[in-house]
Amino acid sequence: MQVLWKLNDSFLREIVELMPAPKPHQNTVATILKILVEKEFVGITVMGRQHRYTALIGKEEYSKRTIKQIVKGYFEGSFSNVVSFMVKENNITVEELEALLQQIKKQKK
Repeated sequence: MQVLWKLNDSFLREIVELMPAPKPHQNTVATILKILVEKEFVGITVMGRQHRYTALIGKEEYSKRTIKQIVKGYFEGSFSNVVSFMVKENNITVEELEALLQQIKKQKK
């Protein structure tokens, strides 16, 4: 998705070329694009034997949906469980937690 957002719309070869090293095989990228098309994150235009791919959703919407899927699939749908996991793994500091708490308090006002 990152590459598609940069290119707007592109062919498979262009997408693979812009991917960071080590570059995945073209078949791998094609499979991922197929899945993204099925999920309606990416649009496809058939041009002869080639396909042009276009991002159908922006980064913010994609992030929102992806995070919700992760929370649902791995944390029983609980964002509280995510934060608890982050604390246990030492991936979040007390200062960061306090900043999040302040942000939540501001949004509730």
